[in-house]
Amino acid sequence: MFTGLIEQVAPARLLGNIGEARQLAISAPAGWPDLQAGESIAINGCCLTIATLSAGKIIFDLLEETLARTNLGTLDGSLVNLERALPANGRLGGHFVQGHIDCTARVLRLQQEGADFRLEIDLPNDFARYVAPKGSIAVNGVSLTIAERTQQSFVVWIIPHTWEKTNLRLLGAGALVNLEFDILAKYVEQF
Repeated sequence: MFTGLIEQVAPARLLGNIGEARQLAISAPAGWPDLQAGESIAINGCCLTIATLSAGKIIFDLLEETLARTNLGTLDGSLVNLERALPANGRLGGHFVQGHIDCTARVLRLQQEGADFRLEIDLPNDFARYVAPKGSIAVNGVSLTIAERTQQSFVVWIIPHTWEKTNLRLLGAGALVNLEFDILAKYVEQF
């Protein structure tokens, strides 16, 4: 479980296949000396398990399902958002984020308005029912509040701190982002 509060960004490198899995490597972030194989880290919001640690690199396996549902297979050399799993005694400052990406979508517009940034993202029809104004959504793993919704898109606002500390500042029209819709909406739907 994660909170959507990004701790670090780091460049990601795609590696060759090992068996059925493609691999992704990132540099071990400063301040995370106690990482262990088997630990979960959200990479652009996608929960991945550390396969190996070696020479300051963290390596993850990317299975077909991960490659099909996320933007991770397209990000060779790009900065990715990183968040460690929430400890049981940790603070929950964002919202509950599972790290299970529902889909990807394209950025329609990103524009600065005053000190903040307005981000409009295409809304895939199959997931529109999970988007409610003032509800939560994770975009590339970042916990954000939905400000507006149309039939085809939704808007979130990015404050300067989030802009400076995440990879959202690198987005432009057409960029592919990972979306995880609020878990509460999904469970309510099941009832």
